[in-house]
Amino acid sequence: MGTVKKPLLLAFSVALSFSCLTAQNTVWQPSPGHTQILIWPGAAAPDPQPVKGPEVAEWSGKNDLIAGKQVLGVSNVTQPTMTVYSPKEKNTGAAVVVFPGGGYQILAIDLEGTEVCDWLTSIGVTCVLLKYRVTDVGPYPKSGPYPESPMALEDAQRTVGLVRFHAAEWHIDPHKIGVLGFSAGGHLVAAMSTHFNQRLYPPVDAADKVSCRPDFAVAIYPGHLSLAAAEWDAEQGTKKFAIHFPADADKNLALNPDLHVTKDTPPTFLLQAEDDHEDSVYDALAYYIALERAGVPTEMHLYAHGGHAFGLRHTKFPITDWPQLVETWLRTIGMVSD
Repeated sequence: MGTVKKPLLLAFSVALSFSCLTAQNTVWQPSPGHTQILIWPGAAAPDPQPVKGPEVAEWSGKNDLIAGKQVLGVSNVTQPTMTVYSPKEKNTGAAVVVFPGGGYQILAIDLEGTEVCDWLTSIGVTCVLLKYRVTDVGPYPKSGPYPESPMALEDAQRTVGLVRFHAAEWHIDPHKIGVLGFSAGGHLVAAMSTHFNQRLYPPVDAADKVSCRPDFAVAIYPGHLSLAAAEWDAEQGTKKFAIHFPADADKNLALNPDLHVTKDTPPTFLLQAEDDHEDSVYDALAYYIALERAGVPTEMHLYAHGGHAFGLRHTKFPITDWPQLVETWLRTIGMVSD
């Protein structure tokens, strides 16, 4: 039997852990010297959804550690922001917009956000951390994958356009702007890579008139990419965690029909562990097959072990050396140089 776990099941376990925390409830703030920038002018973002309370940033419990460390999760995000982290020394001119994961319910803002920016800036790449809208109101996330909800993709389109619009000001090459995401953020990478020709919202200023197409894309243990995963999403959580399909390669390896890969989809790097029990390996494989068939330059690394949601934190598994692979790949496709 082919088995497809609910994409981004991590959100349920992590969200439950976060709900039991005693840490201070507060709006997330970046480290000193960095400022969050509202990506939408004024207070209103398009297509808002209800949330159960104010934004909350909480640490995971002491029994929910990744590589021996807690994880900081942000929930109830209604005002999306971007935070720009500039290289401290050399500047390659490349920039990456980072999408943390968390099942479209929370954002693992340090594990798959600020720690990623620390790495990128150390290799001369500007990092733009997107705190996109997430909420877990209702029996199924109202901020789920597009087209279930447009919010996250709207925020991503707006942010990539803003980065390109401000490229000269932020010392960025406008032709070297990529996206990188984990889990749900990995799906957002694929959504951005296949939905850049038309904004999902009416233009609000000059930044929305420039292209929001990424020049390259990196998806780490992504979800929601296969047809099987999309069909689970369509059931809106009526089955608790897993859904079983016949051993049908067409079903497991077919692409989510909401993702339209073409020759214009940007060069893509994929990373996946076979023993990932949150996002099925079929998600990454389905996307790889679609990219290859469309003639999109693609590099995929598949490891036997590693699980899910390790971010950049090093463990005993070789898969956690993946940042070195990405650095080599970025040189290979001409986005950075030695």
